[in-house]
Amino acid sequence: MSLACIAMLLFQTGAVAEIDRAVADGISAGAYPGAAVVIGTGDTVLLAKGYGHLTYSTASRIPSADSTLYDLASLTKVVATTAAVMRLVDRGLLDLASPVQHYLPDFVGDGKELVTVRLLLEHRSGLRAFLPLNELSSTPAEARHLVVTEPLRWAAGSRVEYSDLSSMLLGWIVESVSGMSLDEFAAQEVFRPVGMTQTGFKPSRDRIPLMAPVGLWRGHVIAGELHDQNAVRLGGVSGHAGLYSTGLDLGRYAQVYLNWGATASGAQLFRPETVSLFTRRGLGNRALGWEMRDTTDVANAGALLSSSAFGHGGYTGTSIWIDPERDLFVVILTNRVFAPRTSRSISMLKAVRARVADAAVALTAEECSSVVIGAKTKRRC
Repeated sequence: MSLACIAMLLFQTGAVAEIDRAVADGISAGAYPGAAVVIGTGDTVLLAKGYGHLTYSTASRIPSADSTLYDLASLTKVVATTAAVMRLVDRGLLDLASPVQHYLPDFVGDGKELVTVRLLLEHRSGLRAFLPLNELSSTPAEARHLVVTEPLRWAAGSRVEYSDLSSMLLGWIVESVSGMSLDEFAAQEVFRPVGMTQTGFKPSRDRIPLMAPVGLWRGHVIAGELHDQNAVRLGGVSGHAGLYSTGLDLGRYAQVYLNWGATASGAQLFRPETVSLFTRRGLGNRALGWEMRDTTDVANAGALLSSSAFGHGGYTGTSIWIDPERDLFVVILTNRVFAPRTSRSISMLKAVRARVADAAVALTAEECSSVVIGAKTKRRC
């Protein structure tokens, strides 16, 4: 490694410039007011940068990859719930082949005895995608009862139906097996070992100034309130939504997978066999908890990530993609749901994600790649 190459050469590569353009195009189109992007490998953060502002007012904060808290929405499923399940599987406390009824005895009804933990992770439980729990119930206990007693819509294992209800059940299974609440277990067994100091459910009110707002009501910016109303009804902690995190924390989490379960400190969070099991392509584009890259469609994950890439998105405008074959992760956090200025914000955001993912591949392929922290760029050979 040449000393000249390590020296601070403050210029941007073509790949970084394309990432900047892609994210800026999304802001200009009104898909989101700002973003935090973190890109890296198993041992290096290549780019960690904030774009735009937290609202469409230039007087608002510029997002920070290190400190801006984003409502992750459905990223909760893979960052908290799936990780918690993996920890319990590693300890031999949870069997993916066991019926859900073994852990949640009140999960009864026609055909429910055939629903296994694995089918919940694969979104093949037979449960519908969604229930408006905030309208149908008035307490967390009532909401839980509605989910647990909800009848199957299809035979267990007969079809893939991406379901928030399945993820809620997984969260309650974690609680039943561990004897701890999901937020406590995830904090103790996942976030702290990884060094994800900014990540958690129900952040304290004093952190509101650091949060990307998720709405605008009568001219007032809404921050510190979950966008997912079902998660709100369930008390702010659920297997499907409710988690907050930052770009760099999610980068640390992604690196665990690229290092086959090992954290930056060298501790083994997951067994390598468990990482392989949960990130292996199953039916269609599903793995266990994770989504696999759709190689027939460049939307969302681009054209250059390998077929081994896995990831997930969140309705609020968040996403994470991890490619073990290319030793690459891409985290893009936006607050798309904040007063979007276009009716096509989801499709526009997917196009941005695809461009950023492709540019990230190019970034790692460059002879001397850039390490970008904020506004400064260093060359790494």
